[in-house]
Amino acid sequence: MNLESPKINVEKSPEDVFNFLSDVKNFESLMPENISKFEVLEDDKFLFALKGMPEIILKKKEVVPPNKIVLGAAGGKIDFSLIGHIIETGNNASEVQLKFDGNFNPMMAMMIKGPISKFIETLATSIPKAI
Repeated sequence: MNLESPKINVEKSPEDVFNFLSDVKNFESLMPENISKFEVLEDDKFLFALKGMPEIILKKKEVVPPNKIVLGAAGGKIDFSLIGHIIETGNNASEVQLKFDGNFNPMMAMMIKGPISKFIETLATSIPKAI
């Protein structure tokens, strides 16, 4: 299953956006209001939970400064990646898009498609306010 957030314009350089997203503790400021738990486990790993959902651990898997950062599931029963693409759009301006990529059976995909789409949209639209 592949989902994409809208492309979000940020009045910061790609380096600034990349550095913000590279620090996993900053993801707490991007989370939706229904977050019930957020905990930094290591420099490159954090745990979060939304109300009514299981805890998810994300770990930095790949970084390509200043244009791409990949977070992947660290443990648990589901395997997925959250990929941040950062493109320079002008002087001190960037465009950010988050992509979700995961392998799920059709029933699971049908159940989580809506909530995951809303989640990555919330993360992406929170970036300009949080930086």
